[in-house]
Amino acid sequence: MIKIIFLHGNDTSTPNDNWFPYVKLALEKLGYKVVARQFPDTDLARASYWLPFLKNELCADEYSILVGHSSGAIAAMRFAEENKILGSILVGSYYTDLGMEKEKLSGYFERPWNWDAIKSNQQWIVQFASPNDPWIPIEEPRFVHEKLNSEYYEFTDQGHFGGDYYKSEFPELVDVIVQKLSV
Repeated sequence: MIKIIFLHGNDTSTPNDNWFPYVKLALEKLGYKVVARQFPDTDLARASYWLPFLKNELCADEYSILVGHSSGAIAAMRFAEENKILGSILVGSYYTDLGMEKEKLSGYFERPWNWDAIKSNQQWIVQFASPNDPWIPIEEPRFVHEKLNSEYYEFTDQGHFGGDYYKSEFPELVDVIVQKLSV
């Protein structure tokens, strides 16, 4: 059975923030199984905690869609390097530590990215980005898009898609999942 797993961001993020409840409810109304659990070690979102949690506790596998926001998008990419998944949606993604100490401590940026493995371990990848994101320069998600050949949606006014403001709805994300699962 296909399941959709939410990966929230670091710091004070939870699966109840911003657009997550809207997307969860919309997808559940359509009959999809959605997993929206609080990840451990939220402050730093360290790979050493998040990747085993995703595999062992949430049982992400080749029938899973990972919906990652910010640090959650980074975790989704690292997970896909070594594990088969159905697909991923990366919201506010990046590929460097952005010069931020918290990001350096997360453990995601200590080795090069295996872009080919990320691509080959899933059927599709979708990205959402915005040039007015206050934390992630637009060159970061554009580079990820180039490396992953993802389906890419760049908005002009969505900031960090929540966190920098309250974004209560995300119908475009719901539409993408429905479209991908009806092919």
